[in-house]
Amino acid sequence: RRLYFDTHALVCLLEEKGFTTQQSEVIVSALVKIMNTNLDMIYKDMVTKVQQEIALQQVMSHIAGVKKDMIILEKSEFSALRSENEKIKLELQQIKKQVTDEITKVRADNKLNLNLEKSRVKELHAQQDRALTQTDRKIDTEVADLKTMLESHKLDNIKYLAGSVFTCLTVALGFYRLWI
Repeated sequence: RRLYFDTHALVCLLEEKGFTTQQSEVIVSALVKIMNTNLDMIYKDMVTKVQQEIALQQVMSHIAGVKKDMIILEKSEFSALRSENEKIKLELQQIKKQVTDEITKVRADNKLNLNLEKSRVKELHAQQDRALTQTDRKIDTEVADLKTMLESHKLDNIKYLAGSVFTCLTVALGFYRLWI
């Protein structure tokens, strides 16, 4: 161990101040022991450069794995959402076509029986309007639910990405602080 002060000069200084040679040497010896003990305690808490590099490599590989997992998750979620959205669009088109066909059929029937059943036709029209309104409301509700779900998934992905970036930055700053 290197000492960062001259022990002989300290002994001489203590002797000048009135200590005997033996007292001065005992004081300096005690100071050296205290410093060595403190340095031993400090060295126990320190990390070697090799250990630090190994830990850094482990963290970087873990970050890379998390990054890959996030990309896979993001792609799978988006493709699942897209396919689900396409299915719902097809169902909506079928429902719309069915409603249109039904309206056409009802109109044709109504034209044939117009003179005989005016009151019945009015009632049918009212029922059809209610059914159409309910169908439109259902369609609007489904579309709004889909939009909400898409926004929710978008926000979740952004949160995960931001959390990962902040975690990486925190780890990097931690290593930077340890490094310095």
